[in-house]
Amino acid sequence: MKVLVVGGTGTLGRQIVRRALDEGHEVRCMVRSPRKASFLTEWGCELTRGDLLEPGSLDYALEGQQALIDAATARATDAGSAYTIDWDGKQNLFAAARRAQVNRVVFVSLLAAAQHPSVPLMDIKACTEQWLAASDLDYTILQGVAFMQGLISQFAIPVLESQTVWVSGSPTPLAYMNTQDMARFAVAALSRAETVRRSFPVVGPRAWTTGEITQLCERFTGKDARVVRVPPALIKGMCSLANFFEPTVNIAERLAFAEVTGGGTALDAPMEASYEAFGLDPAETTGLEAYLREYYDTILRRLREMEADLDKDAKKKLPF
Repeated sequence: MKVLVVGGTGTLGRQIVRRALDEGHEVRCMVRSPRKASFLTEWGCELTRGDLLEPGSLDYALEGQQALIDAATARATDAGSAYTIDWDGKQNLFAAARRAQVNRVVFVSLLAAAQHPSVPLMDIKACTEQWLAASDLDYTILQGVAFMQGLISQFAIPVLESQTVWVSGSPTPLAYMNTQDMARFAVAALSRAETVRRSFPVVGPRAWTTGEITQLCERFTGKDARVVRVPPALIKGMCSLANFFEPTVNIAERLAFAEVTGGGTALDAPMEASYEAFGLDPAETTGLEAYLREYYDTILRRLREMEADLDKDAKKKLPF
């Protein structure tokens, strides 16, 4: 199929692009800065410049396409509010899809979004799901939780480098998923009629608390972690302070997400029906323990190689 991927430069989006190309699809990516997305061209992807807040660019990007995979979301560093980018922008995108007669849409959402209306990102995802359900589009909604890749900067590196690990709220089990596995579901949806006009949980094999993740990192590195837990009241205070200043509104909206990840309620779901509908094998899904072990094995091996190279250079400088 000819597929437009929105959000192709993101952590998840680039994996969707890679998977779609490997599956033989013709992939076009709409990006705000083509210069920063040159790696996608090297993979064999067509680039088109566009912005969710510029309807004209969306019409051009969707021209001649047969399907749309939307993996874009506002970043904390974006100037505008998430409501502007993730709500107004998505309304522009879906309206353009209907004008271009691109009815097949795969949308990446969040699990239990409707249960957290006070959290901006969750509220937007829930409203978008409702909008799609009421539309005439042939949608598939993937309800994820969190990605394993995010744990590298939050846990893996700080523990390895004996830095402080910051966590918030109550211990909340989260079913983290590898972005490569989420990409498998997104691309598989294009050829599976069983997934049309349906929503599916797409989460990892099991849910992990921050304490359990820290213990894994300690085991793989042989180091003790320094963990500091931030009280929920402090997070709320930071949100209130950030909301006073317009340039930090999006940061405040992201801080509000701590209500979800630190609320104490497990974010997990049974996956049997999802694997069956998408025709995928659960045995191929990455587990968190295996993911962190592979990461540390790669990093520690590279560090040993660097130390060996330094030793060689030092020996070359010896006068004997």
